[in-house]
Amino acid sequence: MPASDRSQLAYTGSTMTAVFQLSLRAAVAAGLAVAIAHFFQLQYPLYALIAAVLVTDLSPSATRRLGLPRLAGTVLGAALGATLGSLVQAGAWVLGLGVFAGMFLSHLLRLQAAAKVTAYVCGVVLLNHGHEPWSYAWYRILETVLGIATAAGVGFVPKLLRTDTKKQPDA
Repeated sequence: MPASDRSQLAYTGSTMTAVFQLSLRAAVAAGLAVAIAHFFQLQYPLYALIAAVLVTDLSPSATRRLGLPRLAGTVLGAALGATLGSLVQAGAWVLGLGVFAGMFLSHLLRLQAAAKVTAYVCGVVLLNHGHEPWSYAWYRILETVLGIATAAGVGFVPKLLRTDTKKQPDA
């Protein structure tokens, strides 16, 4: 393996500490989100887990920044998918239309960071939940809020180990 490739595999102690803490925070947030979803007998705890993992960061403010577009995209996509699913029978063309409309509408609303989430949530509602689109939409939003809230809560727990991200001089 060339030296340039090996250098990308090397982690400093502070980098490994940050990676460890981020992994631990994501794991705790995901586990708590799923446990709470099970406790309240929510239908799709998977979405609480996904939201918790995707928005977890070492910084509480970064977690909130990541969570807002995720929530906006989920709400917009679920509402769009449920609306389309209530009006027409879902098929490949309707699904494509929903994905297009979700992304386009997100950009029109200046929610560019939410566009892909909006599109895929709309598509999932149309593809798998056409028989009860509003029920699924509600649970999807609730479980996403749970995952984001759990990640935000875990983000306020102080870091276990200090991470020094300043570049150390070469010896």
